[in-house]
Amino acid sequence: MLVLFETAAGHALFKVQDEGKLTNVDDIHKHFATADKANSLYVACYIAHLWNCVHHQPSLSNHICVPFFSVKLKAFNAFKDTTEAVAAAADCVDNTVGKSLKKFLKKHVKDAGLSDKLAVVDKAFGGVIKEKLGIQCVHDASIQELLRGIRTHMNSLISGLDDQDLKSMTLGLSHSLSRYKLKFSADKVDTMIVQAIGLLDELDKEINTYSMRVREWFGWHFPEMGKIVTDNLQYARVVLKTGTRPHVKNLDFSDILSSDVEASMREVCEVSMGTDISEEDVLNIGSLCTQVISLTEYRTQLFDYLKNRMNAIAPNLTVMVGELVGARLIAHAGSLMNLAKHPASTVQILGAEKALFRALKTKHDTPKYGLIYHASLIGQTAPKHKGKISRVLAAKTSLAVRVDALGDATEATIGFDNRAKVEARMRQLENGFTGVVSGKGKAKNEVKKYVKEPVAAVKSYNDAEDIKLVKKEKKEKKRKAEVEQVEEQVEEVEEAPKKKAKKEEVEVEAAAAADEVDTKDKKKKKKKQKAE
Repeated sequence: MLVLFETAAGHALFKVQDEGKLTNVDDIHKHFATADKANSLYVACYIAHLWNCVHHQPSLSNHICVPFFSVKLKAFNAFKDTTEAVAAAADCVDNTVGKSLKKFLKKHVKDAGLSDKLAVVDKAFGGVIKEKLGIQCVHDASIQELLRGIRTHMNSLISGLDDQDLKSMTLGLSHSLSRYKLKFSADKVDTMIVQAIGLLDELDKEINTYSMRVREWFGWHFPEMGKIVTDNLQYARVVLKTGTRPHVKNLDFSDILSSDVEASMREVCEVSMGTDISEEDVLNIGSLCTQVISLTEYRTQLFDYLKNRMNAIAPNLTVMVGELVGARLIAHAGSLMNLAKHPASTVQILGAEKALFRALKTKHDTPKYGLIYHASLIGQTAPKHKGKISRVLAAKTSLAVRVDALGDATEATIGFDNRAKVEARMRQLENGFTGVVSGKGKAKNEVKKYVKEPVAAVKSYNDAEDIKLVKKEKKEKKRKAEVEQVEEQVEEVEEAPKKKAKKEEVEVEAAAAADEVDTKDKKKKKKKQKAE
């Protein structure tokens, strides 16, 4: 029986002598008690056989040469590098036969004309080998014990394999195989982007809330300062440095404000209508200003971190839509791979799901853009062309995301080209070129020739029009209705005597018929009297 054994260094093919010993699973480990036992028993048996043959004792030779259990290396196929080792291990996990293993088994088993069964580590893997190469494979509990014994004394059974080298190969293969299974890359960790953009949005809300609170709080003491200093960070620093309004004259704000703003603030502080505040109020306002300053500085640091991560993970996406919009698209999709799986139409309206479903429910027009609306390219477009540019930008962005997610390049290889194409399309739309070459679009793009209209004859005033009277439709309708009513009344008057004449004629005819009946009866009575 042959045994296929996979190691971190390569594939090994062993030959098992006296496979009948494998019937008892509990005793297999005894044959691998020491490192030399599996090899030495078969060698001792072979030497004894030769000694008996030389001394012409065949009966003794047959008696002594009972086959002993042993495992012998038949062939070994070493891996060239770690990449080949990972590919072979992945093929074994996926129950597929790689090219190197297929050549190895075909050369040493099938082409060698061996009819022995092949012991494998997995039943499904053995089925694939049988289907591809036609080699009979076996797998049971005894095979597991046999492979465990071979693994225990692998260094002694495989010649030329150092123990330290095998350990380093095994460690490297385990790390590479783990990365392969998890599809993990230290440079492609998009979880950091999702968390960073979420924290950035929360910081913006918190900074805005705290800044408004500082302005309202300190506005009771110096309300005119809110209109002079518009930046929230500068306002917090000025309040923290000032304390109370009278100190504005004696302090230097050149490191915070410009000279014009500083001069106007000093002029206004003398005529301010604000109320006085206590020292405790100043301390509390100062603490809040410290929070605003620290949060703003951390927000700047976080934005730099997000910018660097986006350039490392999705450089093409960053070139197309920017760091913030790209990070929001990744966060909304869940990951960079999920965003790459979306079609361009989904990328275009990503973030506008509520408006989309409302439009579908009410049977109105669907939205033209979602988060992609905040991209700089769409912001530079005229309002009437934003829908077209958003569609073009979404198509090119979808291609860029797929390159970032599935490609190995760390630079924006396709992003700059796609951005140039979008900008070219923007220029075409601004110049009036729609890009349509058939139908109505063709007629719009054609330049029409200027045709000068002939000078019309001078119209003169017609005096004959003065005596014409315009008939009104309402009067005509009323007159027709009256005529029809009169005609109906005349017809009713004419029909009345006709009905009376007909009635008199019917009565005369009925009287004549009655006279005829009476005369007939009289004649019959006369005939009866004569007969009697």
